[in-house]
Amino acid sequence: MTTMETNQPLAVYAIINGEKVESEQQFPRENPANPNEIVCYAPVTTREQAAQAIDAAYEAFKTWKWTSVDDRITRMRRAIAKLKEATPELARLLSLEHGKPLYDSEGEFAISIMWMEFACDNVKEATQEEYKEHEKGKTIITHDPIGVVSAISPWNYPISLSTIKIAPALLAGNTLVLKPSPFAPLAVTKVVEIIAHEFPPGVINIVHGEADVGVELTSNPKVAKIAFTGGTNTAKHIMKAASETIKKMTLELGGNDAAIILPGFDVNNKKDMRRIVISNFLTAGQICMIAKRMYVHRSIYDDFVKKYVEAANQWIRVGGPFNPNTTVGPVNNKNQKEYVQKLVDDARNKGAEVIKLGEIIDPELFEQGYFLQPTLVLGCDYRDPIVVEEQFGPTVPLLVYDDIEQVIELHNESIYGLTSSVWGPEEEAIKVARRIEAGTTMINTAAVQGLDVRFPFGGVKQSGVGREYGIDGIISYTETHVINLPIELDLPYIPE
Repeated sequence: MTTMETNQPLAVYAIINGEKVESEQQFPRENPANPNEIVCYAPVTTREQAAQAIDAAYEAFKTWKWTSVDDRITRMRRAIAKLKEATPELARLLSLEHGKPLYDSEGEFAISIMWMEFACDNVKEATQEEYKEHEKGKTIITHDPIGVVSAISPWNYPISLSTIKIAPALLAGNTLVLKPSPFAPLAVTKVVEIIAHEFPPGVINIVHGEADVGVELTSNPKVAKIAFTGGTNTAKHIMKAASETIKKMTLELGGNDAAIILPGFDVNNKKDMRRIVISNFLTAGQICMIAKRMYVHRSIYDDFVKKYVEAANQWIRVGGPFNPNTTVGPVNNKNQKEYVQKLVDDARNKGAEVIKLGEIIDPELFEQGYFLQPTLVLGCDYRDPIVVEEQFGPTVPLLVYDDIEQVIELHNESIYGLTSSVWGPEEEAIKVARRIEAGTTMINTAAVQGLDVRFPFGGVKQSGVGREYGIDGIISYTETHVINLPIELDLPYIPE
């Protein structure tokens, strides 16, 4: 079975103030493994409808912010229970519209639910009121909800990168309007519908559409915070739109995450080598925290290339998302496929060696879908586009270095700093990690293999502002309010 059987395209809709809302215009979402098949039609929400969703959230906030944290947790746990029950079907819808293999979609739901449960378990501690008595009097510190949150999520991990915003926002007492990507609108709408059923109307809303909807979500004065995951260039426009009303922001942006392979790395360790391959090609390389460029010390370079190709050929099986043998599916959309192919062709034309990896197990499907065979690119210059740009697809350049100072400089000169990884003896790897400019550095692992929702995640430099996950990811949806009760109301240095 290579595709999911559907009788007709499925319905997608906006949810505003608890009601399903359709639009006059719709846009199709094709199956990336078979672009001739339309998976769903999503509404083109108008800017006016987006404003209505914000108005609904604004009104709902007036009462929702006063609900007890216990009530919010109870509602969220009911939603989580229903999401768990619906995961098998929802994961299939996600694979159908996104292209990622079914195991990958199921994994995304598992991570999402893990985070939502963590947020439920820890929101009380994160937002607990502090009461302090001291020589100057008394101080009460509260963590209050902010207001209406505009959440904008991308197509590559639409469920986890939506729930990463939804759970802490609602649990902290905010209301929310979500806009998912038009390249993955179906499964996330079903998820929001399930969650919305457990909350009062207007607390959580979802809209779809074009750039004008995004402008409304980021400029409307009733929006108090923006939570965005996506490209750095888009974030620059969001920051400009939000500047008029000085909105709070959490931005998780692009990265050009490097893997640094130290001379002490054991190339014969099959488990670690497989881990590196997965860190390059999971979700067809379409993960913000994937290892997008590799630097290998010259002393082990030849052996590393040989063992890497062996490991890649063992793990990579390119096919349709519902083929149980598939490990790498198609790229999500035509534009992304063309962009990645252009980077590979540019490197080849400049003299780089392009090595095709893995096995194509669905040849007929491969020819008609947005598939790219994974590639390892050797002999690039350090400044080639495939090295300095974020490929976001199934290709990775491998470069040689001679000393650690050289590779640290190459890493840190990037405008990005989301994640990174260092591979080798633990003590030496940690020393290198401490000198790397990144929000997260993983040792002997990378990508979602090293993700832990208990700890903060985010980028430095142009890879983002703020943190998600962990206690920090809950606190970021609150305002700190300090209430002072001084004993002495008169200060000695102020004249009578």
